Amino acid sequence: MKAVRFHEYGSPDVLRYEDVEQPVPGTGEVRIRVAATSFNPVDGNIRAGFMQGPIPVALPHTPGIDVSGTVDALGEGVDGIETGDRVVGFLPMTGAGAAAEYALAPAGILAPAPASIPLADAGGLPLVGLTAWQALFDHAGLTTGQRVLINGAGGAVGGYAVQLAKRAGAHVIATAGPRSSERVKAAGADEVLGHGLPELAEPVDVVLNLAPVEPAQLAALTGVVRDGGVVVNTTVWMPAPSDEKRGVRGIDLFVESDATQLAQLVALVDAGELRVDITRRMPLADLPALHAEAAAGPVSGKALILPATSLT
Repeated sequence: MKAVRFHEYGSPDVLRYEDVEQPVPGTGEVRIRVAATSFNPVDGNIRAGFMQGPIPVALPHTPGIDVSGTVDALGEGVDGIETGDRVVGFLPMTGAGAAAEYALAPAGILAPAPASIPLADAGGLPLVGLTAWQALFDHAGLTTGQRVLINGAGGAVGGYAVQLAKRAGAHVIATAGPRSSERVKAAGADEVLGHGLPELAEPVDVVLNLAPVEPAQLAALTGVVRDGGVVVNTTVWMPAPSDEKRGVRGIDLFVESDATQLAQLVALVDAGELRVDITRRMPLADLPALHAEAAAGPVSGKALILPATSLT
């Protein structure tokens, strides 16, 4: 099969589109004929070697944490999944990814794919959807009537965070750049502001920081949070700020695979209550070029990576 792999850490030039042996599922695993994976910024950090501590991978390594596709082989001890099932999942970060024509996945991390959207498009949901869900509900405890500021809402996670927060009955304030402000408004934000520390008429209960801002800018976000509020930060290389005097908590989010939560997100998609936005679709062979683009600056929206077998 074809796959993209890197045999050493480094710049995007280390990525190779090459022939590799088709993987064989072990106990508790399934093999998936990949419809799509997606690009996430953490893929570039892993490739560059910046994440060797928290996310050690064996070389050569295939990137691609998200996967959507069709189960085509079962390992021993797999129950509840059959060959031919259409599935979606957030793969273990330390294992081989889905930038390939076939990928292995632990059966327990998979959820049925949405039936209402193309199977490939479902590959853009797991990591970003779970990040937004866990940040807002598991960590911030967002409830109806609260005010939430989503800083850096123009990225792929931000679109889901805005939709989920609005669906939960929150008043959603978002910061976004000119290229993405209309998309953020369409996702349901009540207010869309430019980048930088916002001037708010009243404080918010929750800040969700998705932007790679400077440490001083991140720390300043505590100033827009009410006493007893919370700042949830997804830029894990900088600790979340807090203000003990006012009871403002800082929480660092490291997203976890959760099949139950993913199934809930899928149900929202199929109910028409959560929109999966894909900004572009690229062939697997072009993944090195996408890594190079991301190394030069943020990639706007969500880019899908499709094996040749999935291109139409």
